Amino acid sequence: MRPGHTTLATLIAFAWLGCSPAAEPPAEDAGAQMLAAAETIDGAELRRHVAVLSDDTMQGRGPASEGDVATRRYLSEQMASLGLEPGGPDGSWEQPFDIVGVEAQVPREWSFLGGRKGLVLRWWDEFIAASGVQQERAALERAEVVFVGYGIVAPEYDWDDFKDVDLSGKVLLMLNNDPDWDRGLFEGDRRLYYGRWTYKYESAAARGAAGAIIIHTTPSAGYGWQVVQSGWSGTQFELPAEGEPRTQIEAWITEDAATRLARLAGHDLAELTAAARSRDFRPVPFDVTTSLELSNTIERVETANVAGLLRGSDPELAGEAVVLTAHHDHLGIGDPDDDGDDVYNGALDNASGCAQVLAIARAFATLPEPPRRSLLFLFVAAEEQGLLGSAYYARHPTFPPGRIAANVNLDGGNIWGRTTDLTFIGYGKSSLDAVVEAAAARQGRTLKGDQFPDRGFFYRSDQFNFAKIGVPAIYLDTGTEFRDRPPNWGREQIEAWEAEHYHQPSDELTDDWEFSGMVEDARLAFECAYAVAQAEEPPSWKPGDEFEAARREALAALPTLGG
Repeated sequence: MRPGHTTLATLIAFAWLGCSPAAEPPAEDAGAQMLAAAETIDGAELRRHVAVLSDDTMQGRGPASEGDVATRRYLSEQMASLGLEPGGPDGSWEQPFDIVGVEAQVPREWSFLGGRKGLVLRWWDEFIAASGVQQERAALERAEVVFVGYGIVAPEYDWDDFKDVDLSGKVLLMLNNDPDWDRGLFEGDRRLYYGRWTYKYESAAARGAAGAIIIHTTPSAGYGWQVVQSGWSGTQFELPAEGEPRTQIEAWITEDAATRLARLAGHDLAELTAAARSRDFRPVPFDVTTSLELSNTIERVETANVAGLLRGSDPELAGEAVVLTAHHDHLGIGDPDDDGDDVYNGALDNASGCAQVLAIARAFATLPEPPRRSLLFLFVAAEEQGLLGSAYYARHPTFPPGRIAANVNLDGGNIWGRTTDLTFIGYGKSSLDAVVEAAAARQGRTLKGDQFPDRGFFYRSDQFNFAKIGVPAIYLDTGTEFRDRPPNWGREQIEAWEAEHYHQPSDELTDDWEFSGMVEDARLAFECAYAVAQAEEPPSWKPGDEFEAARREALAALPTLGG
């Protein structure tokens, strides 16, 4: 290690590496430089970026829209002004990729027939449906409905909801979330990927099902029905199909609608749900058939990830990178609210994350010398459509996965003030724990794991796609214990915001936003990224973690540095 590199941040890194910095040169000057760089992150800068990115002129930053293009231009111009290098392929600021937009014309009614009785569900109020295929027509034709419990196959938990039942051509009715009543089973109330809607639809498709219906409840989803309505209406974007299994129809229905559907089949939904809580559960045919036809408009368009690079100062470790991410998209123009507002501005989600990454990039740019490893500031596209931009980057990374030391992801921000605690989504999964613990301790804050574990946040943002290719990840989120506020005040504010503004036109920058907490969180993220960039060895997943094997594979695929 060259002289001048033992900063406070590297001391943080030594903590989790179990190394002693005693033989290193004094750290006072370098540590002061690092802290001075962190202090450049301020609320005025964050507010300025949020104001631009969430302005109505950005049209809600919908993928492939004019607002999307304007957003990408703004991000690249800001990074260029900091003196960063283009971080995309071929010396570009952007990593373009195609997405397929599918806009389905959904019938206003969906009929189910059981014997001589029928049931009709109303679109929007009782069901939301989307096409599972990138074709002009998606259809169910007298397909039988089968209740399949949670729709999960998890060999490590000796769990198989499908058993040996042939479900080809069926419509699978599924409970949301995963089993959560036993901490020894699916990690209790911490939602795993098995509980995500993406897994449910993938699981149904893998069994040849014609359609899949998820039963929505607010507790099981972690958000209200209005989020399903806004997120699943209008044009839905995906990466181009590559021959993977797909269902024709992907749908949600309300709990009340599911109750009536079960009753049509002669069953009680509560009893079915209770039966699904057992490993012995087997799929329950409903003897109910349904038909539904969607007429789709298919459009292949282009969006892009935006990337800026600060090249590392170490001749060897500059070939490795710490990747800081924030998604730059939101929902675009959609159905108007009661006030007639149809712009889904996405100020908190996720102009605030973009603002933090830009501010962190500027902090790094002010350092007299860059850290040892390179820093890639990556603003990914189409996160709201299913983490598409980070998925594309994971398939086409600009650094080999084994040379991405860590991912630091910022999705949202604290707009209520300073907290005495900090939420680390994924706490307990990797050696990054000690890095974040030390940085939080320096700020006098208590580090906590996911404070809403039932909502599966680790699998709902872009760090998940980095983890899938083996990259240890930090996903920081707002604490809940606010200074000078009564107990539970913070949790109440967060839950109220999610209930009223999440994925709604009302997610806008307002005068009452308090940026002091966001500033503190961004400074902490900067220090953590710096610590990893300076450390002698990169982070690792803890033994037995679900992503440990992917990391081993990524490292095994590498030649030696310089090779």
